[in-house]
Amino acid sequence: MTTTSLSYYHRGGRCPLLGTTIPEHFADIAERYPDNEAVVSIPQKCRLTYSQLVNKVDALAGGLSGMGFTKGDRIGVWSTNNVEWLLLQLATARIGAILVNINPAYRPKELAYALEKSEVQGLFVIPAFRKSNYVDMLVELIPELKSNQPDRLNSNAFPLLRRIVVYEPTNPDGTQAPYPGFTTWPQVLALGEGHCSMDVYLDIDDPINIQYTSGTTGFPKAVLLTHHNILNNAYFSAKAMCFDSTDRLVAAVPFYHCFGMVLVNLLCLSVGACIVIPSEHFDALEVLQAIANERCTGLHGVPTMFIAELEHPKFHEFDLSSLRTGIMAGAPCPPALMQRVIEDMHCQDILIGYGQTEASPLTHITARDDSVERRINTVGRNLPHQEVKIVDPKNRQAVPLGQPGEICFRGYHIMQGYYGDTEATHKTIDEHGWLYSGDLGVMDADGYVQITGRLKEMIIRGGENIYPREIEDVLFTHPDIAEAAVFGVPDTLYGEEVMAWIQLRDDASITETEIRKFLKDKIAHFKIPKHIWFVTEFPMTVTGKLQKFRMQEIARQKMEKSG
Repeated sequence: MTTTSLSYYHRGGRCPLLGTTIPEHFADIAERYPDNEAVVSIPQKCRLTYSQLVNKVDALAGGLSGMGFTKGDRIGVWSTNNVEWLLLQLATARIGAILVNINPAYRPKELAYALEKSEVQGLFVIPAFRKSNYVDMLVELIPELKSNQPDRLNSNAFPLLRRIVVYEPTNPDGTQAPYPGFTTWPQVLALGEGHCSMDVYLDIDDPINIQYTSGTTGFPKAVLLTHHNILNNAYFSAKAMCFDSTDRLVAAVPFYHCFGMVLVNLLCLSVGACIVIPSEHFDALEVLQAIANERCTGLHGVPTMFIAELEHPKFHEFDLSSLRTGIMAGAPCPPALMQRVIEDMHCQDILIGYGQTEASPLTHITARDDSVERRINTVGRNLPHQEVKIVDPKNRQAVPLGQPGEICFRGYHIMQGYYGDTEATHKTIDEHGWLYSGDLGVMDADGYVQITGRLKEMIIRGGENIYPREIEDVLFTHPDIAEAAVFGVPDTLYGEEVMAWIQLRDDASITETEIRKFLKDKIAHFKIPKHIWFVTEFPMTVTGKLQKFRMQEIARQKMEKSG
């Protein structure tokens, strides 16, 4: 009989799923740890205990109710990291509204897409950040903001949008409306006086959040998630980290992304820990300062963030000895980088995580008692109460253990679907509840999964299947290479050929010939890149994920021009 990769793991099975909504669980935690610091925002010079956070959430929830928002309404937030973002996350959950996370890097066209796709009815926005003027972009899309009253917004382009609130994170009490159609944060709070925000029945399966996929392979989709999805995912992730009310997690990742909203904010709030916001947007120096000054015990990030921290010129000036744990996820982690985080950042219990927005997001994580080899070379096993299987992408049948295939998930963490897109939902989730990730991997007999690449990124060269991750891992072991991305480009003879974009370390010098010589005895000859480009930067999402589809577009255009 052939053994297949279908497996079910219930690690920590004595710990049942949480059967509460986000507001119920948050209220319980706040009652147990009223004097614990819940959030520290360094740029805002703001510190809130759990009891203080409860009061501010109540006030904002009342304001949302006072503006007429109710259960099921979609309220967007277009902002960098700040305390107000966290308050909105909790206050919308309190009244049963659906928080729509909008990428602060979006430009007008992308914002319009998000507003339309999610049928946003209310929007909270900061005035500006760095070179992005959010007010100007909104007025460009909604010229009625110049003349309408704030409670009578009537947009031709967005007929469902009825309120836009502008707030200044560093001075929330002094915000002035830039145009008549904007509502200010103090006005929202004033509308909440006398409103009860808990007179609505909430169910754990109510949708509570819309997050957009990262856009690494094309146009983002609107992922609809519930209380049950994200609260349990946060809680079991905290358990995997052995995180508790004494811990402090530095929020280096953006809140708009599932990594920040679920695995930072909700993870900390699920156990009474503290969220430390080092800056509005990722800055390696400010992250290092926050760890040292606030004695943070946890740090999350994608590999490029950890690289930026380790390579910072002032890295060795900071005492990072308080660090104990964290999750590195969002992109493949090179083994060499994992070793540096453990040794140079003193983060002995750093864990590798894996998942996707459609799965709330975490599906796999290593354990702190795993061997170094497993922590470096796999993404661990699935979290409790989750199922995983590996299937043949062609026929969707389970493959034997140890053979590569597409990774599939099933369990409490699977999204309700893509908002407003039934067809895309049915393509992603089958009739039995299995979500097809689009990622390729291998599972061993103990349930540990190794990611081998993306189904869409797999290179087929003359009939040979080539997985970019394998080549990238070898390139990362070269002392002169800081970052590498491997993908396929069209070829008239083989159909596809291997291309590598390589970013060298400062002051390093190496040739294409030397790189191919380095790879020669480490991988098969057909996997050695035919095309090697040296670059100084990569197309990336805001969260630091490499956008290989953009690299392919750029490469194809340049190659076509050169003949």
